[in-house]
Amino acid sequence: MFDHIAQSVPYQHIQLPYPLHLDIKRLDLIHPQISGNKFFKLKYNLLAAKQQGLSRILTFGGAYSNHIAATAYAAHLFGLKSIGIIRGEELANKPLNPTLAKAQSLGMQLHFVSRNEYRLRDDANYLQQLNHQFPETFIIPEGGTNELAVQGCQEILSPSDLEQYDAICCAVGTGGTISGLIERSAQHQKVLGFSALKGDFLQQDIMQWTKKQNWSLTDAYCCGGYAKTSSELLAFIENFEEQYAVPLESIYTGKMMFGLFDLIKHNHFPEGNRILAIHSGGLQGKIR
Repeated sequence: MFDHIAQSVPYQHIQLPYPLHLDIKRLDLIHPQISGNKFFKLKYNLLAAKQQGLSRILTFGGAYSNHIAATAYAAHLFGLKSIGIIRGEELANKPLNPTLAKAQSLGMQLHFVSRNEYRLRDDANYLQQLNHQFPETFIIPEGGTNELAVQGCQEILSPSDLEQYDAICCAVGTGGTISGLIERSAQHQKVLGFSALKGDFLQQDIMQWTKKQNWSLTDAYCCGGYAKTSSELLAFIENFEEQYAVPLESIYTGKMMFGLFDLIKHNHFPEGNRILAIHSGGLQGKIR
Protein backbone atom coordinates (compact mmCIF):
# COMPACT_ATOMS: atom_id res chain seq x y z
CA MET A 1 0.00 0.00 0.00
CA PHE A 2 2.63 2.54 1.04
CA ASP A 3 4.94 2.05 -1.92
CA HIS A 4 2.01 2.37 -4.34
CA ILE A 5 0.84 5.66 -2.80
CA ALA A 6 4.31 7.26 -2.74
CA GLN A 7 5.43 6.25 -6.21
CA SER A 8 5.17 9.72 -7.64
CA VAL A 9 5.30 12.90 -5.58
CA PRO A 10 4.68 16.06 -7.64
CA TYR A 11 7.01 19.06 -7.64
CA GLN A 12 6.01 22.66 -8.20
CA HIS A 13 8.45 25.30 -9.38
CA ILE A 14 8.22 28.75 -7.78
CA GLN A 15 9.43 31.61 -9.95
CA LEU A 16 11.55 34.02 -7.91
CA PRO A 17 12.85 37.54 -8.67
CA TYR A 18 16.27 36.34 -7.48
CA PRO A 19 19.04 34.24 -9.10
CA LEU A 20 17.88 31.12 -7.28
CA HIS A 21 15.87 28.02 -8.20
CA LEU A 22 13.06 26.99 -5.84
CA ASP A 23 10.89 23.88 -6.08
CA ILE A 24 8.28 22.64 -3.63
CA LYS A 25 7.93 18.90 -3.13
CA ARG A 26 4.18 18.53 -2.69
CA LEU A 27 3.85 15.79 -0.08
CA ASP A 28 0.43 17.25 0.65
CA LEU A 29 -0.77 15.71 -2.62
CA ILE A 30 0.32 12.09 -2.14
CA HIS A 31 -2.86 11.01 -0.34
CA PRO A 32 -6.07 12.85 0.59
CA GLN A 33 -6.03 11.63 4.21
CA ILE A 34 -2.54 10.28 5.07
CA SER A 35 -0.98 13.51 3.92
CA GLY A 36 2.54 14.80 3.83
CA ASN A 37 5.20 13.75 6.29
CA LYS A 38 2.68 11.73 8.33
CA PHE A 39 2.57 9.18 5.54
CA PHE A 40 6.30 8.56 5.87
CA LYS A 41 6.31 8.67 9.66
CA LEU A 42 3.61 6.03 9.94
CA LYS A 43 4.87 3.59 7.29
CA TYR A 44 7.37 1.56 9.30
CA ASN A 45 5.42 1.91 12.54
CA LEU A 46 2.39 0.20 11.01
CA LEU A 47 4.56 -2.43 9.35
CA ALA A 48 6.22 -3.14 12.71
CA ALA A 49 2.83 -3.50 14.42
CA LYS A 50 1.78 -6.02 11.79
CA GLN A 51 5.05 -7.92 12.03
CA GLN A 52 4.68 -8.16 15.82
CA GLY A 53 1.18 -9.55 15.44
CA LEU A 54 -0.43 -6.61 17.24
CA SER A 55 -3.97 -5.55 16.45
CA ARG A 56 -4.09 -1.95 17.64
CA ILE A 57 -2.24 1.35 17.33
CA LEU A 58 -2.26 3.87 20.19
CA THR A 59 -1.00 7.41 19.90
CA PHE A 60 -1.36 10.90 21.35
CA GLY A 61 -2.49 14.30 20.12
CA GLY A 62 -4.46 17.47 20.62
CA ALA A 63 -7.97 18.16 19.43
CA TYR A 64 -6.87 19.30 15.95
CA SER A 65 -3.87 16.99 15.59
CA ASN A 66 -2.79 16.17 12.04
CA HIS A 67 -1.11 13.08 13.48
CA ILE A 68 -4.34 11.82 15.07
CA ALA A 69 -6.25 12.28 11.82
CA ALA A 70 -3.59 10.55 9.72
CA THR A 71 -3.11 7.68 12.18
CA ALA A 72 -6.83 6.94 12.31
CA TYR A 73 -7.05 6.70 8.54
CA ALA A 74 -3.81 4.76 8.07
CA ALA A 75 -4.71 2.21 10.75
CA HIS A 76 -8.16 1.78 9.21
CA LEU A 77 -6.63 1.27 5.76
CA PHE A 78 -4.06 -1.14 7.18
CA GLY A 79 -6.60 -3.30 9.00
CA LEU A 80 -5.61 -2.18 12.49
CA LYS A 81 -7.73 -0.70 15.29
CA SER A 82 -6.64 2.65 16.69
CA ILE A 83 -6.77 4.50 20.00
CA GLY A 84 -6.21 8.22 20.45
CA ILE A 85 -5.18 9.69 23.79
CA ILE A 86 -6.49 13.23 23.42
CA ARG A 87 -5.29 16.19 25.48
CA GLY A 88 -8.13 17.86 27.40
CA GLU A 89 -10.59 15.90 29.50
CA GLU A 90 -13.14 18.71 29.17
CA LEU A 91 -13.57 17.78 25.49
CA ALA A 92 -15.27 14.50 26.43
CA ASN A 93 -18.56 16.29 27.06
CA LYS A 94 -18.45 18.56 24.03
CA PRO A 95 -19.37 17.91 20.39
CA LEU A 96 -16.46 16.53 18.44
CA ASN A 97 -14.67 18.89 16.09
CA PRO A 98 -14.23 17.76 12.45
CA THR A 99 -10.76 16.27 13.11
CA LEU A 100 -11.89 14.10 16.02
CA ALA A 101 -15.23 13.25 14.40
CA LYS A 102 -13.40 11.98 11.31
CA ALA A 103 -10.97 9.95 13.44
CA GLN A 104 -13.86 8.40 15.36
CA SER A 105 -15.73 7.60 12.15
CA LEU A 106 -12.65 5.63 11.04
CA GLY A 107 -12.86 3.51 14.17
CA MET A 108 -10.47 5.35 16.46
CA GLN A 109 -11.38 5.08 20.15
CA LEU A 110 -10.94 8.52 21.69
CA HIS A 111 -9.79 8.73 25.31
CA PHE A 112 -9.75 12.26 26.70
CA VAL A 113 -7.27 12.86 29.52
CA SER A 114 -6.32 15.80 31.69
CA ARG A 115 -3.40 17.97 30.72
CA ASN A 116 -1.48 16.70 33.73
CA GLU A 117 -1.92 13.11 32.60
CA TYR A 118 -1.11 14.04 29.03
CA ARG A 119 2.27 15.38 30.15
CA LEU A 120 3.18 11.81 31.09
CA ARG A 121 2.94 10.66 27.46
CA ASP A 122 6.70 9.94 27.30
CA ASP A 123 7.00 8.52 30.83
CA ALA A 124 8.01 4.83 30.85
CA ASN A 125 5.74 3.93 33.77
CA TYR A 126 2.75 5.63 32.17
CA LEU A 127 3.37 3.86 28.88
CA GLN A 128 3.55 0.57 30.74
CA GLN A 129 0.17 1.34 32.33
CA LEU A 130 -1.29 1.98 28.88
CA ASN A 131 0.09 -1.34 27.67
CA HIS A 132 -1.72 -3.07 30.53
CA GLN A 133 -4.91 -1.09 29.88
CA PHE A 134 -4.77 -1.72 26.13
CA PRO A 135 -3.04 -5.06 25.49
CA GLU A 136 -1.87 -6.12 22.02
CA THR A 137 -1.25 -2.46 21.20
CA PHE A 138 1.63 -0.74 19.40
CA ILE A 139 2.30 2.70 20.90
CA ILE A 140 3.45 5.57 18.66
CA PRO A 141 4.65 8.82 20.30
CA GLU A 142 2.95 12.18 19.92
CA GLY A 143 3.64 13.51 16.45
CA GLY A 144 4.79 10.06 15.37
CA THR A 145 8.49 10.69 15.91
CA ASN A 146 10.56 7.64 16.78
CA GLU A 147 13.33 5.63 15.13
CA LEU A 148 10.89 4.05 12.69
CA ALA A 149 9.52 7.46 11.72
CA VAL A 150 13.01 8.80 11.05
CA GLN A 151 13.62 5.74 8.87
CA GLY A 152 10.46 6.46 6.90
CA CYS A 153 11.21 10.16 6.50
CA GLN A 154 14.50 9.35 4.81
CA GLU A 155 12.38 8.14 1.89
CA ILE A 156 11.01 11.65 1.34
CA LEU A 157 14.14 12.44 -0.65
CA SER A 158 14.60 10.64 -3.96
CA PRO A 159 17.98 9.92 -5.55
CA SER A 160 17.44 12.81 -7.96
CA ASP A 161 16.75 15.15 -5.03
CA LEU A 162 20.19 14.34 -3.67
CA GLU A 163 21.76 15.29 -6.99
CA GLN A 164 19.73 18.33 -8.01
CA TYR A 165 19.47 20.51 -4.89
CA ASP A 166 21.88 22.45 -2.71
CA ALA A 167 19.49 23.20 0.15
CA ILE A 168 16.50 21.35 1.61
CA CYS A 169 13.97 23.19 3.78
CA CYS A 170 11.21 21.87 6.01
CA ALA A 171 8.96 22.77 8.91
CA VAL A 172 9.86 21.24 12.27
CA GLY A 173 7.45 20.10 14.99
CA THR A 174 8.88 17.11 16.84
CA GLY A 175 12.07 16.71 14.83
CA GLY A 176 11.38 13.40 13.13
CA THR A 177 10.98 14.67 9.58
CA ILE A 178 14.07 16.87 9.55
CA SER A 179 16.10 14.07 11.16
CA GLY A 180 15.17 11.73 8.33
CA LEU A 181 16.00 14.39 5.75
CA ILE A 182 19.39 15.04 7.36
CA GLU A 183 20.22 11.35 7.50
CA ARG A 184 19.32 10.93 3.83
CA SER A 185 20.90 14.16 2.58
CA ALA A 186 24.05 14.24 0.47
CA GLN A 187 27.30 15.61 1.82
CA HIS A 188 27.10 18.82 -0.21
CA GLN A 189 23.55 19.64 0.88
CA LYS A 190 22.40 21.91 3.70
CA VAL A 191 19.16 21.11 5.54
CA LEU A 192 17.29 24.07 7.05
CA GLY A 193 14.57 23.55 9.63
CA PHE A 194 11.93 26.15 10.49
CA SER A 195 10.62 25.42 13.96
CA ALA A 196 6.92 25.78 14.71
CA LEU A 197 7.82 26.08 18.40
CA LYS A 198 9.77 28.65 20.38
CA GLY A 199 13.04 27.61 22.01
CA ASP A 200 16.16 25.61 21.19
CA PHE A 201 15.17 22.30 22.83
CA LEU A 202 14.48 20.74 19.44
CA GLN A 203 18.19 20.99 18.67
CA GLN A 204 18.87 18.31 21.28
CA ASP A 205 15.97 16.17 20.08
CA ILE A 206 17.29 16.18 16.52
CA MET A 207 20.79 15.33 17.69
CA GLN A 208 19.37 12.12 19.19
CA TRP A 209 18.46 10.93 15.68
CA THR A 210 21.39 12.07 13.57
CA LYS A 211 25.12 12.66 13.97
CA LYS A 212 25.43 14.69 10.78
CA GLN A 213 26.14 18.40 11.08
CA ASN A 214 24.96 19.75 7.72
CA TRP A 215 21.82 21.32 9.18
CA SER A 216 20.50 24.31 11.07
CA LEU A 217 17.29 25.15 12.91
CA THR A 218 15.65 28.50 13.49
CA ASP A 219 12.67 29.56 15.57
CA ALA A 220 12.81 33.12 14.25
CA TYR A 221 9.60 32.61 12.29
CA CYS A 222 7.48 30.74 14.85
CA CYS A 223 5.58 33.96 15.68
CA GLY A 224 6.06 33.43 19.40
CA GLY A 225 5.21 29.75 19.68
CA TYR A 226 3.18 26.78 18.51
CA ALA A 227 -0.03 27.68 16.68
CA LYS A 228 0.62 31.40 17.20
CA THR A 229 0.40 33.73 14.23
CA SER A 230 1.05 37.30 13.24
CA SER A 231 -0.55 39.68 10.77
CA GLU A 232 2.60 39.45 8.64
CA LEU A 233 2.44 35.64 8.53
CA LEU A 234 -1.25 35.56 7.63
CA ALA A 235 -0.78 38.20 4.93
CA PHE A 236 2.13 36.23 3.49
CA ILE A 237 0.08 33.03 3.36
CA GLU A 238 -2.80 34.80 1.63
CA ASN A 239 -0.51 36.38 -0.96
CA PHE A 240 1.45 33.17 -1.51
CA GLU A 241 -1.68 31.11 -2.11
CA GLU A 242 -3.05 33.70 -4.49
CA GLN A 243 0.19 33.97 -6.48
CA TYR A 244 1.27 30.31 -6.60
CA ALA A 245 -1.94 28.34 -5.94
CA VAL A 246 -0.21 26.29 -3.23
CA PRO A 247 -2.24 25.92 -0.02
CA LEU A 248 -0.44 26.62 3.25
CA GLU A 249 -1.49 26.47 6.88
CA SER A 250 -0.25 28.78 9.62
CA ILE A 251 1.22 26.20 12.03
CA TYR A 252 3.89 24.48 9.94
CA THR A 253 4.20 25.00 6.18
CA GLY A 254 3.12 28.63 6.27
CA LYS A 255 5.83 29.52 8.77
CA MET A 256 8.40 27.53 6.80
CA MET A 257 7.66 29.36 3.54
CA PHE A 258 7.42 32.70 5.36
CA GLY A 259 10.88 32.15 6.80
CA LEU A 260 12.34 30.80 3.59
CA PHE A 261 11.20 33.82 1.58
CA ASP A 262 12.64 36.14 4.21
CA LEU A 263 16.01 34.37 4.04
CA ILE A 264 15.93 34.57 0.25
CA LYS A 265 15.14 38.29 0.45
CA HIS A 266 18.14 38.84 2.72
CA ASN A 267 20.57 36.94 0.45
CA HIS A 268 21.03 33.96 2.76
CA PHE A 269 21.57 31.59 -0.17
CA PRO A 270 24.49 31.81 -2.62
CA GLU A 271 23.60 32.90 -6.14
CA GLY A 272 22.52 29.98 -8.30
CA ASN A 273 21.55 27.74 -5.39
CA ARG A 274 18.85 25.17 -6.05
CA ILE A 275 16.43 24.94 -3.11
CA LEU A 276 13.90 22.21 -2.36
CA ALA A 277 11.12 23.07 0.10
CA ILE A 278 9.21 20.12 1.57
CA HIS A 279 5.47 20.73 1.81
CA SER A 280 4.68 18.49 4.77
CA GLY A 281 0.90 18.65 4.51
CA GLY A 282 -1.12 19.36 7.63
CA LEU A 283 -3.83 21.07 5.63
CA GLN A 284 -6.69 19.45 7.51
CA GLY A 285 -5.91 22.12 10.14
CA LYS A 286 -7.12 24.82 7.72
CA ILE A 287 -10.70 23.93 8.58
CA ARG A 288 -10.41 25.93 11.79
